[in-house]
Amino acid sequence: MFELLPEVGLRLPGCAGTLRFGMDERTAQWAVATVADVRDGWICGARWAFSAQYQGLTLNAYGDTTDRRGRHQDTPGLAGIDLTRDPFTLTGPSACPVVLHGINLFGYPTAEVSDALSDSLPPTLRLSGDALYLTAASVHAEPVPFER
Repeated sequence: MFELLPEVGLRLPGCAGTLRFGMDERTAQWAVATVADVRDGWICGARWAFSAQYQGLTLNAYGDTTDRRGRHQDTPGLAGIDLTRDPFTLTGPSACPVVLHGINLFGYPTAEVSDALSDSLPPTLRLSGDALYLTAASVHAEPVPFER
């Protein structure tokens, strides 16, 4: 089970620990490597990024971000974490729970999750999906600006 911890990071499955915002790349990769193979990645505006596959989910983590447009602050260390479901698993609950405030975000239809959360999402969290079930959840060190 993954547990989203707004303003803190992400608790990893089993005894793998917690990805905490601000931690360095090596420490973050080491924690994720205890549950899955880590691969290098790329995110625009981030100095480092990596990904891992775990039970039908893709975890992307990135850090040391800068924003040349000035929409958000530069963030040293771990700045963002995304969990995305495999497209072939979108017709039902995911094999691995992704939990926020005791609610399995990928375990129930989108409408039920929305009702349970009562529009009380922290500004550092984003959920997305246009199918019956949510497809992605992301948590960031700083509030995520809306594109206009």
